[in-house]
Amino acid sequence: MSRPPKARGELVEIQFLLEAAGRGLVVAKPWGDNLPFDFLVGRGTRYHRVQVRSTQNRKHRGYQLATMHGRNRAYTVDEADFFAAYVIPEKTWYLIPVKAFSPKKGFVLFPRQSRSHGQFEGFREAWHLLEP
Repeated sequence: MSRPPKARGELVEIQFLLEAAGRGLVVAKPWGDNLPFDFLVGRGTRYHRVQVRSTQNRKHRGYQLATMHGRNRAYTVDEADFFAAYVIPEKTWYLIPVKAFSPKKGFVLFPRQSRSHGQFEGFREAWHLLEP
């Protein structure tokens, strides 16, 4: 069933929370939606600002992910530390440091290809990056 983008985003945030918590990470959700990130994630004294996004938009053999907010602005390292990108049809997470793509406004992920295929494939299921 197709869902409106806001509802789909909320469901993906729940999936992220469950996945991260299930891996023993502490997940905190700031009140409201006025910050440029969705969660604080970590353990002990080290936490990362994580923006959660999802995609199901095919582009060639991959999936296009937008990395913009506000008035068509690209995310910067001052706003978030990681993008947790979920490719819905492939049920695959990417944990990508913002510094790896900023100032790009989007890119393509290739979960069906080898990890050496695309620029961001090394971040596929890279949950260890969120650990202290």
